[in-house]
Amino acid sequence: MKIGQTNAPPAITPAGSAATSSARAATEGARDSQGPRAAATDGSSTVQLSSTARALLEGADGTFDAEKVERVRQSISDGTYKINPDAIADKLIANAHEVLGKIDPA
Repeated sequence: MKIGQTNAPPAITPAGSAATSSARAATEGARDSQGPRAAATDGSSTVQLSSTARALLEGADGTFDAEKVERVRQSISDGTYKINPDAIADKLIANAHEVLGKIDPA
């Protein structure tokens, strides 16, 4: 089943074209009319993480088993890597339960 015209080329506007420049100017003009913009380097910007993001970051220590990564890489290149969908599903469910258990209901 075909939807729309499949032989029509996509509308692509080159980055340096007049259409892109005028769109950028219109966006900047709209920002300027809204008052002063906060610069990214002014130090007044703050970021607050959601409880979900905080919960995910608590368990992240940035370490990994480089030897295991190399073994998996080698088995993939050899064509001997076996995927166990049951183990993947079990881990996904366990991770979801763990994350959902850490989330504040507030």
